[in-house]
Amino acid sequence: MTNLSNTSRISITKRIAAALVATAVVGTGVAAFSGASSTPAIAEAVRIETPAVAPGFADIIEMVSPAVVSVRVKSNITPANSREFGFGGRGFEDLPDDHPFKRFFREFGPQFGPQFGERDRRGERRFDRPRRARPVSQGSGFFISGDGFIVTNDHVIDRGTDFTVVMNDGTELDAELIGTDPRTDLAVLKVDADRDFTYVNFADDNKTRVGDWVVAVGNPFGLGGTVTAGIVSARGRDIGAGPYDDFLQIDAAVNRGNSGGPTFNLNGEVVGVNTAIFSPSGGNVGIAFAVPASTAKEVVSELMDDGNVERGWLGVRIQRVTPDIAESLGLDISDGALVSDPQQDAPAAKAGIRAGDIITAVNGEAIEGPRELARAIAAYDPGTKVDVTVIRRGKERTVSVELGELPGEQAAAASPEPEEVPESALEDFGLTVAPSEDGKGVVVTAVAPRSPAAEAGIRSGETILEVDNEAVSSASDIEKGIDAVAESGRKAALILLERDETSRFVAMPVDRG
Repeated sequence: MTNLSNTSRISITKRIAAALVATAVVGTGVAAFSGASSTPAIAEAVRIETPAVAPGFADIIEMVSPAVVSVRVKSNITPANSREFGFGGRGFEDLPDDHPFKRFFREFGPQFGPQFGERDRRGERRFDRPRRARPVSQGSGFFISGDGFIVTNDHVIDRGTDFTVVMNDGTELDAELIGTDPRTDLAVLKVDADRDFTYVNFADDNKTRVGDWVVAVGNPFGLGGTVTAGIVSARGRDIGAGPYDDFLQIDAAVNRGNSGGPTFNLNGEVVGVNTAIFSPSGGNVGIAFAVPASTAKEVVSELMDDGNVERGWLGVRIQRVTPDIAESLGLDISDGALVSDPQQDAPAAKAGIRAGDIITAVNGEAIEGPRELARAIAAYDPGTKVDVTVIRRGKERTVSVELGELPGEQAAAASPEPEEVPESALEDFGLTVAPSEDGKGVVVTAVAPRSPAAEAGIRSGETILEVDNEAVSSASDIEKGIDAVAESGRKAALILLERDETSRFVAMPVDRG
């Protein structure tokens, strides 16, 4: 078993640092001698007759490359031909010669490759769709233990049936899927072989700073063992991939096939797992995202243990506290997560958390927004009791909640067809509403353009459940609530909306002018 020792890391770092310093000193030699205050050390460095060696990453790569692998994934997806696409059971080749689809593929088929629209050796024209068939896909990974555990991305192995890892010396080994976590796009494979593997460790990414050097190693476009270098461009990126987004952004060249590969610091430690790129063209433009080591370490440890990741579950729909919403509540805050809907029979609802509560802390840990709340709750095991600090009607209180286990995706119930009901107009706010079928709230049937309601983001088809944390069931209830807000001196009313069993708050201006 080979692992990078502290001595090796220190030696590598010192050599790189020395080269960087030497280059910097030689580059400022004139400035160093232009003043009488030049130090002897600088003067001695400038007198070096041989050119300073440019800083490089060869020592790091030599140490870590044996731990990085290419991942090949086979699936049972089979090529689909045109006979599978309908047309009364006929394929494209069976269509009449003057049919527009047949003319299209006769004229443009060759641009899709030799499988699309060209004749095979028997002279028959083929209309297979190679883009839909992906029997083999490729990505990257790395050994995280000497006994053969490998980290990669969930999307690399998704739908795979057979997995092969290719080491940097060309050795191919079969691998077994141990577990996946789609929420963080991580997966763990296991290789069984009568040998010890060189492996790498996760870094403490809390020490990773914007501007630090990083090196990415992977298998872009099937070209295994490719090394690129860059810097950490940003931390804590939210790219909309999921509730636990907290990516490192790097500018090292990362392309298709790098997914699942490691990004190293100058100590040869993994600071991130390459996962996504931003690219209008599909190629590298210097913006890549990696799952940070702190997240990957926790998830990988659980996957190695039993193949699953268990997370605590609060059971609330939440949204950010905008300045308008804060003002509508009469609060001078911008942090926290606004509860728009505590799910029925979920831990939060059972503990007494209500719609309109603003969660500001969990076990004393401040919550800046929805993303921070999701990560904080997920860090606890199901069954853990936590103290949740909320602000309700301007007053702070603490609620004790026993967390549940995060469930799978739940299917939304179908909405019944609405019946025709009488409408009421709230012209000052650009709203037309009607009573809801179940008597809970009023349904928005129309929103006037450029009105206060439109400005607040209220849409036709939504149901207004509350105004200023008070339930409403008619247009007059809405007007009374808005008038009460105006009389209190606030400029906007907090309105709770619901659509397709999903709730959200908006702040609507109360100025009737």
